[in-house]
Amino acid sequence: MSDVLRSGEEVSVVVCAFSEGRWEELCAALTSLERQSRVPEDVVLVIDHNEALYERSLAAFERVTVVRNAEQQGLSGARNTGFRAARGSIVLFLDDDATAERHWVENMMAPLNDPDVVGVGGFVLPAWAGGAAPGWFPEEFHWVVGCSYRGLPPHRSQIRNPIGAAMAFRTDSLKACGGFTSELGRIGDKPVGCEETDLALRITAAQPQSRVVLARDAVVHHSVPRQRQTADYFFRRCYWEGVSKAVLARRLGTGASTGLSDERNHALRTLPQGMALAVVDAWTRRSPSRVLRAASIALGLAVTAGGYAMGRLQGTGSGGRVRGEVRGEAAHA
Repeated sequence: MSDVLRSGEEVSVVVCAFSEGRWEELCAALTSLERQSRVPEDVVLVIDHNEALYERSLAAFERVTVVRNAEQQGLSGARNTGFRAARGSIVLFLDDDATAERHWVENMMAPLNDPDVVGVGGFVLPAWAGGAAPGWFPEEFHWVVGCSYRGLPPHRSQIRNPIGAAMAFRTDSLKACGGFTSELGRIGDKPVGCEETDLALRITAAQPQSRVVLARDAVVHHSVPRQRQTADYFFRRCYWEGVSKAVLARRLGTGASTGLSDERNHALRTLPQGMALAVVDAWTRRSPSRVLRAASIALGLAVTAGGYAMGRLQGTGSGGRVRGEVRGEAAHA
């Protein structure tokens, strides 16, 4: 029996949903939690301001605690509602369009046997509609579709923040820092993110010896529909990631240089390496798609930098959210 099964920690899993259009994906996500080698004590499904989906979920999922988002519409408020309704001393978060491999819960819990570990990031693999990624789509930009990307450190290494589709935090740490901020997180038709980054930075700042680590063996498969495999989505997501980083930088203040060091290292090291590999691959394979992949890396970086510059110039509007953001149906990624 593994250490995590002897630890006695109770674990809850929170899933947030907002659209009936992802019903099949939601059912698959919840089914994957029923088949875990380490079954969670409870699963909390938070419905984000969609009464029809709430009623349908309440009738369909008898073994799941179904609650309405009690906070501001959006992923941050839904996650806050979820962890506050959960019973476990550890809370795992799984996206509603992701499915967890059988040992996901067990492998997410294992690093938390170290009392200094306050958070864990799982490894998120893209499940491409059609079976494979477009030839021009660089692995270094898999974060665009909410997945793990080339450039992440080795297994059990310390990371700044997890990817939201598969992450875990200690419940007392979440409560102590006030949870996710509504200044960040997806809402409306603009995919503003970085709420996980902001949360992890606040938790580790408050607990100087604490760490967030990467568990590469805690695998989930994140659905990537065809509409997220287009150049339009790619560059739109890059732009709003830049805007999100600008909001985060303002929140960090004098700590922005340190807090955004991961992005700087990724831009200065991983992306140039990726471009070089793509060019060499294009030459050896005589493949035009590899040339496009190199171009996508360069353009993606430029668009992200442009979004960051615009975010710094524009500032924020009422409620702290990015000026010009449309408040409509939540656009959880």
